[in-house]
Amino acid sequence: MHQDDAPRCTTCTRPLQDHETADARLSCRPCQDRADHNLRALAGPDGLYARLAPALAPGGGTGEARVSGSRTAPLPLRLEPLSLAARGGVVTVLQTWVEDWATLAGRPAPWWRGAMQQQLDDAVASLRFNLEWAATRHPAFGEFAAEVAQLVRDCQRAITGERAERTIRVQCDCGGILRITVSTDRARCPRCDTHYGRDDILSLPLAPRADTAA
Repeated sequence: MHQDDAPRCTTCTRPLQDHETADARLSCRPCQDRADHNLRALAGPDGLYARLAPALAPGGGTGEARVSGSRTAPLPLRLEPLSLAARGGVVTVLQTWVEDWATLAGRPAPWWRGAMQQQLDDAVASLRFNLEWAATRHPAFGEFAAEVAQLVRDCQRAITGERAERTIRVQCDCGGILRITVSTDRARCPRCDTHYGRDDILSLPLAPRADTAA
């Protein structure tokens, strides 16, 4: 089979290897391993999620403390780590994927018990246990992998106090505009629905000024 005709990984869009196509995989093994690495980075007593709590207080991050010229009293908690640590943040995102995978596989959705850290660890354990199945069978594994990678980056920035990455607009061959950052692993053109892996994204031209302003 010609390289251009080979099935492509739904996560990074690179051609799948022969042994991967033989297993009817949708995503390649390296993408599965990266997703596993990111899940492990979030969980446990020393994981990124647990490290959000000490970063909640103003100046609690490991970055330089920010000085404000305002006379208004500072907020009692930093909003960035709070939004990630609270319900609706990291834990909820991972639980949604656990429930989605369970539904697709015909299994009952789990009951979530305990404090948020326990729920986070339980969700990560479930996702890692089913990661091989998802990378082989789930059509949205690429979306899952990208979302987990983004959670890791968001947690790291919240802990260190870094600013969010600058958004860059690039142009698809059809003229559609994609909004990316230097860490974007994959993206979809909103106009023609073309999916781009990281290497392809970085090769796209910058959007013209008129389109960027629009």
